[in-house]
Amino acid sequence: MVTGSCHCGAVHIAVAEAPESVKSCNCSICRRLGTLWAYYRPAQVTLTHAAGATDAYIWGDKCLALCRCATCGCVTHWEPIGPTPVDRMGVNARLLDIDIESLPVVKFDGASM
Repeated sequence: MVTGSCHCGAVHIAVAEAPESVKSCNCSICRRLGTLWAYYRPAQVTLTHAAGATDAYIWGDKCLALCRCATCGCVTHWEPIGPTPVDRMGVNARLLDIDIESLPVVKFDGASM
């Protein structure tokens, strides 16, 4: 089990295992956020927080919601919201208690999509 949290500790994250790699996306939002995404099935992720502790940003083709802590603003994860079910979500690996510098970073050209 790997755990982590946002800066203020209002949102706690637990994942089944450390990621083997992380993804750096250059789309307009990920580039600005500086996130490194680790991907999991939703059943592998436990998010613990009080009601109202997170809020979501949804834009563009409205296929995912970027979730953040409503107090400190750290982006914690994204979840699929589109009409087609997707068994994958992204966790901001920068918030996990792991040696992120030791992980391979896969570049994803989201800006061209």
